Amino acid sequence: MLFTPAETKVVIVGGGTMGADVAAVCARGGCAVQVVEPTTERRALLPDYFSNTMTELGYENRIHLLSVAGSLEEVDWSDIDLVIECVPERLDIKQELFAKLEKYAKPEAVLASNSTSFPISEIAEGLKTRARMIGLHFFMPAHLVPCVEVVYGEKTSPMVGESLSRLMTACGMVPVIVKKDLPGFLANRLQHALSREAFSMVDEGVCSLEDIDKAVRFGFGFRYIAAGPAMQRDHAGLEIHAAGGTKIYPTLNNSPNIAKCVSERVASGKFGMKTGEGFFLWTAETIKAERKRYQEALRAGLKIIQKDLPKIN
Repeated sequence: MLFTPAETKVVIVGGGTMGADVAAVCARGGCAVQVVEPTTERRALLPDYFSNTMTELGYENRIHLLSVAGSLEEVDWSDIDLVIECVPERLDIKQELFAKLEKYAKPEAVLASNSTSFPISEIAEGLKTRARMIGLHFFMPAHLVPCVEVVYGEKTSPMVGESLSRLMTACGMVPVIVKKDLPGFLANRLQHALSREAFSMVDEGVCSLEDIDKAVRFGFGFRYIAAGPAMQRDHAGLEIHAAGGTKIYPTLNNSPNIAKCVSERVASGKFGMKTGEGFFLWTAETIKAERKRYQEALRAGLKIIQKDLPKIN
């Protein structure tokens, strides 16, 4: 199995924010992409979204590679090479979808899930062709965050993972291989480890939420754009890390419970921007301003690491 972008035809199931951005990533690399979005209102917005996004990325000459369908039945499955699922994060929805995809897609087509947390083996449970099922986890916004996790299930063929990694590289992404199908995969496990400690310190009155953000953004997190934790430790010296860890590790939080500063807000319906309040208060104006700042910061960061990213033909 060998994916060549110009010859690869992709179906993205789900045209929400994530699905639309994943479609742009694949089209950027030269793949012909069809997005299946059943909601009429969202489907109507996609052509303009694709036009604007591809133009911003500098690939307006590849807008024609993107098309939209209203259902799985509208797709000509005879020549589809790759399917990427971007539907809501519910196991029953994903399992039902993949049961259909197993019937629709030709036997050699790869079936990938963008699930953020469900093990691929759970999604593929009961299917006959689990060797071609794999996780392909992007980070929002997918067209600006270069990393993508290629997650092997228990039955995933190594050839599928290797081929998909090469395709993602050709699309300008930085694939990381996750060889064991753990909840949260690689990056989200790292994020949650950090968040557990951060929010437990807030619960204990050690610091404020604002100072947590400052410590990460303007402290050690600032260095991550230049070097990850392994490379950074080589810069600093492994013996320094070992000495610090010996003192710090026994005091780190290892509770299986979510911190109160998070769980109490969730119980009160304070989810963040979508509800007008989370850790912070939000209005339509402040949401717009913050999202603009966030996107501009990501684009600026992308320019800094541009030379380290795969080139797109």
